[in-house]
Amino acid sequence: MAENTQRKEKMSSVQHVFIIGAKSIGQYGGYETFVDKLTEQHQNDPAIQYHIACKANGDGSMDEAQLKNIEILKTNKDGTVSEFIYHNAHIFKIKCPQIGPAVAIYYDWKAFNYSINYCKVHQIEAPIFYVLTCRIGPFISKLVKKVRSVKGKYYLNPDGHEWLRKKWSPLVRRYWKYSEGKMVKAADLVICDSKNIEKYIKAEYHHPCTTFIAYGADIKPSCLSDDDSKFVNWLEEKKIESGNYYLIVGRFVPENNYETMIREFMKSNTKRDLVIVTNLNTKLRTKLESELHFSSDPRIKFVGTVYDKELLKKIREKAFGYLHGHEVGGTNPSLLEALASTDINLLLDVGFNREVGENAAIYWTKENSSLSSIIDDTDRLNPKERELFSSRAKERINDDYNWTIIGDKYKKAWSTEDL
Repeated sequence: MAENTQRKEKMSSVQHVFIIGAKSIGQYGGYETFVDKLTEQHQNDPAIQYHIACKANGDGSMDEAQLKNIEILKTNKDGTVSEFIYHNAHIFKIKCPQIGPAVAIYYDWKAFNYSINYCKVHQIEAPIFYVLTCRIGPFISKLVKKVRSVKGKYYLNPDGHEWLRKKWSPLVRRYWKYSEGKMVKAADLVICDSKNIEKYIKAEYHHPCTTFIAYGADIKPSCLSDDDSKFVNWLEEKKIESGNYYLIVGRFVPENNYETMIREFMKSNTKRDLVIVTNLNTKLRTKLESELHFSSDPRIKFVGTVYDKELLKKIREKAFGYLHGHEVGGTNPSLLEALASTDINLLLDVGFNREVGENAAIYWTKENSSLSSIIDDTDRLNPKERELFSSRAKERINDDYNWTIIGDKYKKAWSTEDL
């Protein structure tokens, strides 16, 4: 009896936060990086206990073998891990049926219900349920009733304008917009990772309780030296010269404007390569090949994905310049990482990117010859000009986007007294 009382007192003295929406931890993707870094920031804070949902199977699923210093809590009958501890956070894996794109909705819904039931079983008081992106709008009102049954709060990160993404059909876009409205209106707090997104949420939904907390990055150099065999072997395998390439890192989707960047690069006079680190999207790549015939340009090099964080950071550091064409979304993690590591960053001129880059980057538009002429001009920058952009970029990250600042802002957000 005394032990149960002590356990309940301990539970009530800790703010439990359930994060739902990331597929995994520490793997390729914005939310996956976010939960990794956030739990790392608070791993020694006794006042915060994280519970992170991850996919047990399917695209982007959790592979705990890629993480260091985990403690296994539960395994399934087949020996696979179902729960473990990482960064002092409780990680639980949700098995999903193979039902196509709808699996993302199922995953969030199942993870949300698991989290609520976990609170009931372990007598967790006043938990916070933080949902990343707006997939489960049609079910949110019933889920919020369950949240209230455990005296909890429902927070939302709406992500970017998912309903504008070109990869979705008109019907799916309408669903995204509908779902966004339902989820925003039901939230106790909307946490926006972009000031522009927060302005949109306020204007579109008149939500009374929003806040801006960006993603983070760090300016620590890669632990790999310039002559590290891992980096050197990668360069040799891809036939790339260190310091003599422009770089793109990001999902291979239409709204990231690969078509414009490749077309303009091909028009430029640069002798440097364009190295593209991205996932395989055969349909889009075939379409772009038929339109641009980029395979005839030896400078254009698709090199696949790079999941080794230190290697990717070294690849960023040794790039001559970085091209960023993301058009839809909030604060993009790959942009922050580029500013933290690459000297010269050429960004598509939209509000999301201007907000982050400010005077630390060079901006291009989708108009004919805009980017190609900027690439030619970038080739001619002198060392002092390059150093100026580089120092400004590092200052942007250090002053506004470092993970310590982000972690402190989230700790304040977890204090529910004013909501």
